[in-house]
Amino acid sequence: MTTTTARSATAATDRPRSGPGARGAAHLLGPLVAAFFNGVPPVRLRTWDGSEYGPANAPRVTVRDRDALRHVLARPGELGLSRAYVTGGLQVEGDLTDALRRVWASVREHGTSLPGPADWARAAHVALVLGLVGPPPPAPSIEARLGGRLHSRERDAAAVSHHYDAGNDLYELLLDETMAYSCAYWDPERPEQTLAQAQRAKLELICADLGLRAGDRLLDVGCGWGSLTLHAAREHGARVDAVTLSARQRDHVAERAVAEGLDHLVDVRLLHYRDIADDTFDEPVGHGFDAVATVEMGEHVGRDAYGPFARRLHDLLRPGGSLLIQQMSRRGSHPGGGPFIERYIAPDMHMRPLGETVTLIEDAGLEVRGVRALRENYVRTARAWSDELERRFDELVRIAGPQTARVWRLYLAGGALAFEEGRMGVDQILAHRPEETT
Repeated sequence: MTTTTARSATAATDRPRSGPGARGAAHLLGPLVAAFFNGVPPVRLRTWDGSEYGPANAPRVTVRDRDALRHVLARPGELGLSRAYVTGGLQVEGDLTDALRRVWASVREHGTSLPGPADWARAAHVALVLGLVGPPPPAPSIEARLGGRLHSRERDAAAVSHHYDAGNDLYELLLDETMAYSCAYWDPERPEQTLAQAQRAKLELICADLGLRAGDRLLDVGCGWGSLTLHAAREHGARVDAVTLSARQRDHVAERAVAEGLDHLVDVRLLHYRDIADDTFDEPVGHGFDAVATVEMGEHVGRDAYGPFARRLHDLLRPGGSLLIQQMSRRGSHPGGGPFIERYIAPDMHMRPLGETVTLIEDAGLEVRGVRALRENYVRTARAWSDELERRFDELVRIAGPQTARVWRLYLAGGALAFEEGRMGVDQILAHRPEETT
């Protein structure tokens, strides 16, 4: 049977059926879900035929079509569920973050059970009854599909482009006017603080830690849309050289610098950090930068490349210069964030425990002067972005399409929860390059 014929045959099963499945698809699927969660399903399941199964007070998850289940059968676990959600076949009613929180709470309290032979036999029977057997649906086209050697210059550029070249319109919709796409610094004594105010407070905190003064030379590695670059030049009179692998970011920063009359202080290049040389910028690097900052870029460097990355930052600093790294951390499994993050958000990302990062920085010859933990601040930052997304969701769909809009809804809801529950952290690490001794 050809693939086309097979898909036509399985598509025909989406029509109402008679027989064992006629009493309700949810009543066939529900016990399988309950068994996975050790008999306590954390959601109420609703299927395309209107049937429901599960606790009445649990978050309602709607399976809108059989293709959603085919995605899960093809790739059981997070990736299959992500594909079903991104394509719209799986929907969660109400607050997505709360639904995810309740699922995680159930896993912690009751655990999960790996399916045994009897469970697989039961699942196969249900798949036959519900007409799920056949070729899986294609994966969403917006999934990352990278080739080449891991963390080569070309693959790093492709990974950055996947996320950051999605369109400036998308980021302008979600972010505040600073265009800072990183954890803000919220003052607990200022409940009225806006996201823009919290982002400016973070930028000022970085500049203060680096001790920036007028005329100092700052290197911004992975500058994003230029929030730190422009702030350091505007507010402190620093001369800022910046690099990014995103052409859209490079163009945005250059345009903003001209518009604000800062182009005499700002030089932004489309360049890999490894390729910074003495003659990269209009002004030669010479004996090194007075300060170097990298804000939530180190996660993209990779596991094996971080040691050389830290040594490169050391070499770019002048003796006595300061380094500020703001970086996310993660303990245990899934250093890339899990299948959803790795396929839809940040392919090739690698997060490590804070202690490992500090050790690598020290091994590079830098002296770590302090660490500031900001985890709770990212909860509020991600929620602010999520609130803006929900307020302008229809606009986001028009700009980026429904699948991308659903990716961002799931990403921000899950991210806020990961920081809330301590599965992820974010820290600012201040280090100095020691003065040379004779």
